[in-house]
Amino acid sequence: MGARTGQQYLDALNAMRPHITIDGEVVSENVAEHPAFSNVARTFAQLFDLQHDPKYRDALTYSSPTTGDPVNVSFLIPKTIADLEKRRAGIRVWAEYSNGFLGRTSDYMNSALTALAAAKKWFEQADPVFGERIEAYYEFARENDLLAAHTLIPPQVNRSVSGSEQLGGQLAARIVEEREDGIVIQGARMLATVAPIADELLVFPSTVLRSTPEDAPYSYAFAIPNDAPGLRYLCRTSLHNGGSHFDEPLASRFEEMDAVVVFDKVFVPNERVFMLGHPELCNNFYTDTGATALMTQQVVTRTIAKSEFYLGLATEIAESIGIDGFLHIQEALAELVVDVEIGKALMRAAEVDAKMNEWGMMTPHWPTLNAARNWYPKISQRFPQIIRTFCASGLMALPGEADLASDALPDIELYLQGKSLTGPERVKLFKLAFDASISGFSSRQALYEYYFFGDPVRMAGALVGSYDTAPLQERIADLLARAD
Repeated sequence: MGARTGQQYLDALNAMRPHITIDGEVVSENVAEHPAFSNVARTFAQLFDLQHDPKYRDALTYSSPTTGDPVNVSFLIPKTIADLEKRRAGIRVWAEYSNGFLGRTSDYMNSALTALAAAKKWFEQADPVFGERIEAYYEFARENDLLAAHTLIPPQVNRSVSGSEQLGGQLAARIVEEREDGIVIQGARMLATVAPIADELLVFPSTVLRSTPEDAPYSYAFAIPNDAPGLRYLCRTSLHNGGSHFDEPLASRFEEMDAVVVFDKVFVPNERVFMLGHPELCNNFYTDTGATALMTQQVVTRTIAKSEFYLGLATEIAESIGIDGFLHIQEALAELVVDVEIGKALMRAAEVDAKMNEWGMMTPHWPTLNAARNWYPKISQRFPQIIRTFCASGLMALPGEADLASDALPDIELYLQGKSLTGPERVKLFKLAFDASISGFSSRQALYEYYFFGDPVRMAGALVGSYDTAPLQERIADLLARAD
């Protein structure tokens, strides 16, 4: 099939029979038509359609090495720096379309699968069959243009103990039976963003395992269809309140659902099992294969687009109400400019300093990307704060789209106009500012970005532990040893 159209994606989603619970209702068919999922499903369909738009087709696709059909560029195994640049250019198209507000477009997990397939020999440490299976699954995902979600961490019940110890080991998703034809999984995992509208669920190694026999049942990597028997999703309430694109311009388009995943004796056939046991390998599943680096290239590309969105929005607001000449406003705008340019510089440096890894994949320079993923979650918390500062109480008295068609229109035109905008235009802009800075949707976005890669404190510790400071310390020692 190759690159799908939006309609093909929607048809496939509606044909699935998952078990999704949301607001007391079980959704098990026509997911793309359900009010909680329909808008974001259509947005994802638009992303698929961009692959066929003559304006973006060359950026978003490349020729499949097996069929010659156009397939998504995020499946390209980079062999050169030019390949990394091509991947980024395609990822950027989708990132700019969503302005960075979709954190789980398919190019994210596609990047993981791509690196894992390139590193198929790494799996030989456990069993060569695992490498063969991950390569076959990568090709299956590539040729069918699948949207995959993933779930990573155990439920947060008692965080003073490891996931494998919670409730006597009965809580976290674990292997409860090994059969000749596959494995059976029981338990739960968090946090499956976009899972209700995905084709597949990737269940890869979780938080660090202790490499003890007790952790063996929690050591695995596999993939299952989104409607596998026994698989259930427990969703939070939607953060889109049903408003129009005017009233909720971001939430009505980009509200990705998050869900807890319940495995109720879910059977996984052998061909979809990519690692079994080997806690020590599971702990290095992402880093040793290069998956983390390729996934982070996608993430940093997306967050650059999001930074640019906030800079553009803040500038529009400042000009629309005549505050752009104030020095403290210019200082905040300069802060956003710096954030945009630092993000771009880190991305470019990671590509320029890329090296071929031992599996034959050109890999972005990890220390630079690691710095980027430690930096962005913290500085991004300032973005909505800046928007709130610029708009102030203007965010708190916004009429809705329906009011524009009522007797209130003359008052809106007179009293809510801006320096450079009509009343309705200013309301529309400030509705966007509201959704980007003060709504439930924006609060979830801030939390999502802050913990995207995990606890920032632990990430900082990992960054320090992995960064080679020996040459720098030698320079200090040399300076102290100088006689003159």
